[in-house]
Amino acid sequence: MSQKNSQHNSCCEKPSHEPVGIQTAARPITDVAQQNEVCCGSPPGPESSRYEKPGYALLDFVEAFVQTPAGPVPRVKTDLQWRDHAGTIRARLGINRAQHKIAPGLYCVGKPDAQAPVLVTANYKLTFDALRTELKAVSAWVLVLDTRGINVWCAAGKNLFSTTELIDRVNRTDLKKVVSHNRLILPQLAATGVAAHHVKKAIGFKVIYGPVRTLDIPKFLANGFTSEPSMRKVTFSTLERVILIPVELAHLPKPSFWVLLAAFVISGIGIQVFSFSAAWVRGMMLAVAYAVGILAGAIVTPTLLPWIPGKSFAVKGAIIGLIGGAAIVVLFQSNLQFWGALALMLCTTAVGSYLAMNFTGSTPFTSPSGVEKEMRKAIPLQALALIVALVAWVGAAFAG
Repeated sequence: MSQKNSQHNSCCEKPSHEPVGIQTAARPITDVAQQNEVCCGSPPGPESSRYEKPGYALLDFVEAFVQTPAGPVPRVKTDLQWRDHAGTIRARLGINRAQHKIAPGLYCVGKPDAQAPVLVTANYKLTFDALRTELKAVSAWVLVLDTRGINVWCAAGKNLFSTTELIDRVNRTDLKKVVSHNRLILPQLAATGVAAHHVKKAIGFKVIYGPVRTLDIPKFLANGFTSEPSMRKVTFSTLERVILIPVELAHLPKPSFWVLLAAFVISGIGIQVFSFSAAWVRGMMLAVAYAVGILAGAIVTPTLLPWIPGKSFAVKGAIIGLIGGAAIVVLFQSNLQFWGALALMLCTTAVGSYLAMNFTGSTPFTSPSGVEKEMRKAIPLQALALIVALVAWVGAAFAG
């Protein structure tokens, strides 16, 4: 062991108890940080937060704590860190999506006082992040409800962003001790889940509905809690639709494995009972048809939604699926007869229709009752189309 390493180890294991500032052979040590740097090679890290508890860690977006009559409240950063961006990507891809949430409770941004506004939101972290990044020049309290990791609009429809949860969370956080006013600012899209008059009667707080988009909140606050007409409009632009596509696709890998396995097995059935060569050749055609159905229903239909004829999502998806099926028939026409061509077209049409219909849960175009009504009509027809496609595909092997 070198002399340098020997000195380093002995210093770290047996720290000196001499006063700081003592003259050494190398240089005078003038502060504790320098002493540690000489002794162990680098200065120490920051002190542990007094709010940390064994077995628990402070989250990256918490930068400090504000003392209030109801106890310490975490103050959160208004800039996203790399961990936040990584979490967003995982959530967009559907990876561990159900756990992308934060603890419900009271948070704050800036330096809020007893008169600072109280903004209410969901504990889905994408929603929470979208809100805090728009509050860079605002001091406010942020009350996070337990929506089970679901966004505001969907949680309101599922009765999770609800009157009961709002009342309970206000009571649990002792909000009356923190603020001297009686105003709660809720997202406009939460209106279906919260009865404002019940909240007022139960806890004395007045519900004020804010703008649809978080980017309008600073202006809404500056205008004295007044929304301009444009702040009340729900948009669903091409970009907003495209952003949702990865979430829809994230649900498909597992069921697709079994669908494709079944497609290859079914494709091998024929006059010779079972043919591996037929399973491969015909199975590839059926797999391509399935992939085109996914493309039609989960990608093309959401992207081109306003320009596809029809009001029903199932109909829109069926139209694009039918077009895709026709392209598949043209591609494989030399290897297809009538029944095989019919089977491929029905497959792409049914798959495209079903996946497009699933997209209704991500749009402002339909109501929950409208979605339910559409599903009751469309699913039996989609199932019938797949059954006919199956029979026609197997029958084509015997007819050929």
